[in-house]
Amino acid sequence: MLRGKTIVPPARFKARPTTDFAKESLFNILENRYDFSAIRVLDLFAGAGSISYEFASRGCPHIDAVEMNALHAAFIKQTAGNLKLPQIHAVKLNVFDFLEICTAGYDVVFADPPYDLEGIATLPGRITGKKIMKEHGCLILEHAAGYDFSAHPAFAEHRNYGAVNFSFFLPAGEK
Repeated sequence: MLRGKTIVPPARFKARPTTDFAKESLFNILENRYDFSAIRVLDLFAGAGSISYEFASRGCPHIDAVEMNALHAAFIKQTAGNLKLPQIHAVKLNVFDFLEICTAGYDVVFADPPYDLEGIATLPGRITGKKIMKEHGCLILEHAAGYDFSAHPAFAEHRNYGAVNFSFFLPAGEK
């Protein structure tokens, strides 16, 4: 649906986008696990929204994109409107605050925090320990190579694509 569309955030953006190679590899994995037309997605630290647009282009009916930077959140909202993607809902809020109040259930939670974010190691526990993920859902955490989450009780697998690392987690009690 969005093939060939170029989304260019303003030059003053400070986001680090997921590389195209890593994104393509991730979506190849997810396409084998989920029916995109029937899932809810939570995109945390959404940046310019590229992961949200990717899910929307594959038919995902509901995506919440959480981004605390006002410029970034406004860009996501405007771009979703321009591309006629009403299923993307930009939420301008600190991710940690959002996780405290979130009561919705998601099939896929994608988190791409700044690699030097204080508290990144607490994200898997904050998400898998609550009912943020639906049964059989997953959390995908993008992180720098220096992090090893394999000892986390909800850890399922790790994938490496150059400088991009994805750790996958299952809801508490589903391993």
